[in-house]
Amino acid sequence: MEFQNNLTYARQLDAEDNLAHFRNEFHLIKDKIYLCGNSLGLQPKAARAAVEQEFSDWEKFGVEAHFDGKNPWFYYHQFLTEKTAHLVGARPVEVVVMNNLTTNLHLLMVSFYRPTKSRFKIIMEGGAFPSDQYAMETQVRFHGLNPEETIIELLPREGEHTLRTEDILATIAKHGESLALVMMGGVNYYTGQAFDMERLAAAAHAVGAYAGFDLAHAAGNLDLQLHDWNIDFACWCSYKYLNSGPGGTSGVFIHERNATDITLPRFGGWWGHEESTRFKMLKGFKPTPSAEGWQLSNAQVFPMAIHNASLEIFERAGMHRLRAKSEKLTGYLEFLLQEGNNKNDFEIITPNNKVDRGCQLSLLFKDNGKQIFEKLLRYNILADWREPNVLRMSPVPLYNTFEEMWLTAQAMSQ
Repeated sequence: MEFQNNLTYARQLDAEDNLAHFRNEFHLIKDKIYLCGNSLGLQPKAARAAVEQEFSDWEKFGVEAHFDGKNPWFYYHQFLTEKTAHLVGARPVEVVVMNNLTTNLHLLMVSFYRPTKSRFKIIMEGGAFPSDQYAMETQVRFHGLNPEETIIELLPREGEHTLRTEDILATIAKHGESLALVMMGGVNYYTGQAFDMERLAAAAHAVGAYAGFDLAHAAGNLDLQLHDWNIDFACWCSYKYLNSGPGGTSGVFIHERNATDITLPRFGGWWGHEESTRFKMLKGFKPTPSAEGWQLSNAQVFPMAIHNASLEIFERAGMHRLRAKSEKLTGYLEFLLQEGNNKNDFEIITPNNKVDRGCQLSLLFKDNGKQIFEKLLRYNILADWREPNVLRMSPVPLYNTFEEMWLTAQAMSQ
């Protein structure tokens, strides 16, 4: 569409936005434009009451709140299941909310990274978020293997900043006979590139490997269809686009064919044991035949209460509508930044094709990026600086506006 670089037009876009009212459901930071939703989302106004309900039941019932509370704690994780399935394009049997992101990644690797003498390699993107790098490195060492020989890092072509899908597919094919796992981020945290997860999963399966994804920057951002894309497993945090608080609980997806396979190796825990006999305290682990069979301990009720409050907003907004607004909002910011890039020497390294990105733009500066970041702070615009030279901006469709995009671009050009 044809954008215009003026405040009246930006306000017109806001007036036409049928999701604009969701902004009122968040605690906005006074007098600031908040562009850090890809790092920590804003607080939903409903979060406090959700947690207070659980405090009230704890006070009133004590341990009996597991069964007698308004939201019985014994089943608490199940209150999030259907909404989580809607969020990521899954079936309820395929998802569970539990633990934290990297903990879940390690637990899933127990099941989906089982190297043999001939099939042991892992393909991942170079420059993945450090936690993923450390998880892969230590998993490989745990199996007695050398990370330098086992982990294949995908790097962009010389002079480019993002990966080409055809190069990823070629690498998968090249190492097919020795490949155990393709483990990628759904969206790269640094560049903002979104990967074609369906094609990568198909390529991994074609050579006999598993396909898993860290969706920390994709859940609540992209319109995911994990079941239909035939992903083997995925996990994500809830504190970024999912607005569920610092250190918030994590989501897990395990495709139905794997989730219902109780013979699949895993680490067992009380809450992963089949529900009907869990309280009989019997010897012998019998996993629940769903993603719930990967649980270890009982529900993290208080962070889950916050997460549930946020998921209810996503239920009402709908990821399809949010994604459509995200594409328009990010596209408008991109247009404005390019229009005003006459004083600042930067390059937008996030793909310009909306299919290949979420609601993030990463600006690569040659030498003065940190000064621009600090200047934005003086204009009460909170973006995100990543060493060595990238400024990230994340226009979140639930609470950012088109007028804010215009004001941000104006500040950049001052």
